[in-house]
Amino acid sequence: MVYVIASTCIDVKDGACQDVCPVECIYEGGRMMYIQPAECISCGLCLSVCPVDAIWSEDDLPPHEQKFLSINAEFFGPSVTGWGQPGGASAHYRTDKDHPEVESRKEELAAHAGS
Repeated sequence: MVYVIASTCIDVKDGACQDVCPVECIYEGGRMMYIQPAECISCGLCLSVCPVDAIWSEDDLPPHEQKFLSINAEFFGPSVTGWGQPGGASAHYRTDKDHPEVESRKEELAAHAGS
């Protein structure tokens, strides 16, 4: 079981989760943080400090957040960052890129705000 960062992290990126992660498997994207699932050891420390309750165990992920299981994994793939399994968050592994689904939410919010 791994942990997943879901939609309430978008445009928050508090960073407390990164500070407590013992294996540094939480990486910063443009609008949200992402957990590298192959590096996560399921300790739950990140879950305990997230101020917006954006982190879930994959088994407890609500139905409306299920897509974030693949969003977190795909962020590290060739279509977004191409990082694979970087082996630990660092300044080198920080980007302004996001998964396309997260990017599309930016456009949705902008369109909604203009209504």
